[in-house]
Amino acid sequence: MEILAVAADDHDAWLHLWQGYQRFYATEIPEATTALTWQRFLAADEPMHAALAWQDGRAIGMVHWIFHRSCWTEGNYCYLQDLFVDEQVRGSGIGRALIEHVYAQARQAGASRVHWLTHESNTTAMQLYDRIAERPGFVQYRKKL
Repeated sequence: MEILAVAADDHDAWLHLWQGYQRFYATEIPEATTALTWQRFLAADEPMHAALAWQDGRAIGMVHWIFHRSCWTEGNYCYLQDLFVDEQVRGSGIGRALIEHVYAQARQAGASRVHWLTHESNTTAMQLYDRIAERPGFVQYRKKL
């Protein structure tokens, strides 16, 4: 298994995983937003990034992360926004490897923190998250505009 930054030719492999991620969270992201997101991943001047985990020529996992400013540090934080592993290979360390890939990218970029959210019902993933990160106890509030 290897983890590589997405390239233009990876669109179909990424899209398959992206759609699986949306099904997992029972949501639909408009096609125009998906297309814009893909273009952002490929643009060198964007703070948005994506990588795919590959095994035997097949994409089996994806991760997206975004660098952003913080009022608490001089350097950026890194938000791990989306993580998805194909159902057929879950539990084999791919999710952990993708998170550790983001940790490495964040360190290289000088970020002081990687953070992410998950739904409270995602208990299987939370077992991994509790081993490789700390849960600070903050509660998310949001309002759609």
